[in-house]
Amino acid sequence: MTAHAPTAVQAEGVGLRAGRGGRRRDLLADCAFRVPRGAVCGIVGPNGAGKSLLLSAAAGLVRPDSGRLTVLGQSAGADALLADVAYVDQHRPLYPRMRAAELLAMGRDLNPRWDYERAAELLELGRIPLDSRAGSLSGGQRSLLALALARGKRPRLLLLDEPLSDLDPLVRRAALGLLLGDVAEGQGTVLLSSHVLGDLEEAIDHLLLIDGGRIRLAGELSELLAAHRLLDRLGLLECQAGLAPWRVHPVDPVDVEPRHLTLVRVDQETRTEAADAELPSLEELVVSYLRSPSVTGWLAPGMRPGRYGDADQNGTGTVAA
Repeated sequence: MTAHAPTAVQAEGVGLRAGRGGRRRDLLADCAFRVPRGAVCGIVGPNGAGKSLLLSAAAGLVRPDSGRLTVLGQSAGADALLADVAYVDQHRPLYPRMRAAELLAMGRDLNPRWDYERAAELLELGRIPLDSRAGSLSGGQRSLLALALARGKRPRLLLLDEPLSDLDPLVRRAALGLLLGDVAEGQGTVLLSSHVLGDLEEAIDHLLLIDGGRIRLAGELSELLAAHRLLDRLGLLECQAGLAPWRVHPVDPVDVEPRHLTLVRVDQETRTEAADAELPSLEELVVSYLRSPSVTGWLAPGMRPGRYGDADQNGTGTVAA
C-alpha cells in the first residue's frame, strides 16, 4: 500500500449488539480501525466473535449501536453506495425457484456496471447450467452462484462472509484467484471472513483479528508478522534480562518439547534481525493471540483511523478495548 492510500472502510468507536429485546448483548465495543482501498483484508476470530455482524454493518444491513462506520467515504448503508458494495452472506440467500440465467438477468437490470463475463466465469468454474434452479444446486454451486452475482456487479467493495468454505480445494483456489485478480487490476477492495487460515495466508495482505468484543490485531499482514518473533527459551530469557537488543512482550507458548518456542511482540524501537528468531506463520500469530485474551492487542499504524500513517511517536498503537 502507498503511504497515502485512501480508505475503503473506517470504524471509529463502533459498537454492535446482537440479539433482540432484552436479550441484546454487546458483541463488539469501541472498535477502531481502517482498511485502505485496494486491500484484501481477512477477518478472523472464533465463532460468535462478531465477524458476520461487522460485515453486515459495512453492507448497511444493520446500523452500529454506537460510533461511526464509513464505507468509501460515505456512512455505511448510504443510498449512494448501492452500486459500489456487494455482500455475500454466509447463508447464500438466493431465490430458490429462479434459474441461474434469470438471476444473472436480474443482476444486469439492477446494477449499472454489470459485467456478464465476470459472472459467467464463476458459473463455468462450478459447471452450473444456466437453466438450473438455484434451489437444486449443491452447496458449493450455490456459493459460486452468489459469488458470480457479486462479482458481476463490479463492486468497489466486496464483502464476503465465509464464501469458500463449502468448495473443494481446487475450485476454492480457482475462485479465489479470480477475485484476487480483480483486486490486482484495480477493481476494488475485499473484506473476507474465513476460518481457513491456510487459504487466507495465500490471499490476504491485511488482517483483522476479532475476539472478546475487541479488535485484537489489525494491520498489513507483512507488518504484523514482522512485529512478532518466535523465540526459544534461551532467547526469551536473554531479551527479558536485557542481554539481547529487543524489548519483548510475550504472547503465548507456541511449541512444546523440544523447542519451547514463544511468540513475542517486539518493540518497534528495538527491532533488529536475529538468526535465532523466526517469523511466525499466520496461524501461529492468530492462535497465539486467541489463547492469550489478556495480552494487549496491537493496531499497526496503517490501520489506525484517520490519515494513513497517523500513529504515536513509536509507530505503535493499542487496540481499543
